[in-house]
Amino acid sequence: MNEQARRRPPKPYRRPKKDPVRILAFEALRAVDERDAYANLVLPPLLKKARENPDFETRDAALATELVYGTLRRQGTYDAIISACIDRPLREVDPPVLDVLALGAHQLLGTRIPTHAAVSASVELARVVLGDGRAKFVNAVLRKIAQDDLDTWLGRVAPPYDEDAEDHLAVVHSHPRWIVSALWDALGGGRAGIEDLLESDNERPEVTLVARPGRSTTDELMDAVGEESGLPGRWSPYAVRLAEGGEPGALDAVRDGRAGVQDEGSQLVAIALANAPVEGPDARWLDGCAGPGGKAALLAALAAGRGASLLAAEKQPHRARLVERALAGNPGPYQVITADGTRPPWLPGSFDRVLVDVPCSGLGALRRRPEARWRRRVTDLEGFAPLQRNLLREALGAVRVGGVVGYATCSPHLAETRVVVEDVLKGRGGQPVEAEWIDARPLMPGVPALGDGPDVQLWPHLHGTDAMYLALLRRTA
Repeated sequence: MNEQARRRPPKPYRRPKKDPVRILAFEALRAVDERDAYANLVLPPLLKKARENPDFETRDAALATELVYGTLRRQGTYDAIISACIDRPLREVDPPVLDVLALGAHQLLGTRIPTHAAVSASVELARVVLGDGRAKFVNAVLRKIAQDDLDTWLGRVAPPYDEDAEDHLAVVHSHPRWIVSALWDALGGGRAGIEDLLESDNERPEVTLVARPGRSTTDELMDAVGEESGLPGRWSPYAVRLAEGGEPGALDAVRDGRAGVQDEGSQLVAIALANAPVEGPDARWLDGCAGPGGKAALLAALAAGRGASLLAAEKQPHRARLVERALAGNPGPYQVITADGTRPPWLPGSFDRVLVDVPCSGLGALRRRPEARWRRRVTDLEGFAPLQRNLLREALGAVRVGGVVGYATCSPHLAETRVVVEDVLKGRGGQPVEAEWIDARPLMPGVPALGDGPDVQLWPHLHGTDAMYLALLRRTA
């Protein structure tokens, strides 16, 4: 060491700057990782607490939301890039360090935040939540990532499409390989369609409202949100779409339960079942898997308009309470019970219309729950399969001859959709059921690209909805 360096005084220690936006985003990611929490449940209370600080602005909440959801959606891509920048297996990096690195990678590669600001803010976050030692590691890795843009990185870390199409799509579009394969099988077609679908899963979905008939109207909702913030629904006559940043909880109709937040695909399923032709009376309806209550509330409103009643059954008590809240104030007769649809308390043949929106993998709602793609395993389908078949069998037993059953699921996976229906109708694993398909496509008027029927599969990239599936069946004997 030369004399000048020896006499230079050491730099004084500088406390790290606490950035409330990035600390909030980090806390949300840790909750998702440590507690298997869902971001859409973790983030709102964190934002509510942050807003207690008058310096925390609306744009801060928007940035925190983008950092959390963007990082989760692109986690697979960012993991591949981070892995290329370190000299150890990714699994050997502590999860909190990975979260900071992924947040930094998203700011560098997925937002318009300037490079120097993204790196410095991420290093400051690391100093606060990880300590100075690990912050140096974060700094080194992010500076490597910052040397190239996203397309350049993808060209480096993703295998060529011609060599391994599914792995290429998995890295480029940030989905597990098995999900890419399953979605491609369900969608069919070539490369363009699957790429459009995977890219749609990585986009922020619109918030869609439903005006429950007889209780609210789309005109009321449009007036409440204003022309600049509201758009008519694409397909549902009861839908209003909110522009980015709209606050549904601020609307009187939503607070009163006369309207609600409901994806347009979910609305279409309930409307199609309600409008399917039945033979004979049409007075008793059943929602056999009613939680958390969105479809039940729409069905109850539609039933009330025809003088029919709805029984909403939900197995989990806490979800049954959500159903009660959603149906509160419905003008027509309804009842909410805690009951298992595979061991029903009602007599066979008691209903004219039955909906079973069965528990499933949720692969149709990856836009809304991006962390689900990293949690689900192909083996999970084996656990859902018996339950889905039993619920459909019991639903067909609950409807009278001439009545209609709607089998719905928020998954496009063939093992959860058409395969389930065909197995039940053919008696695989049980007695055959005397029922016939109803073509569901005419019951969604104006909706394009509904396939060959008779069942319907909706898609985010084609319809702007969650990937809802619906099969309609009429009991014949």
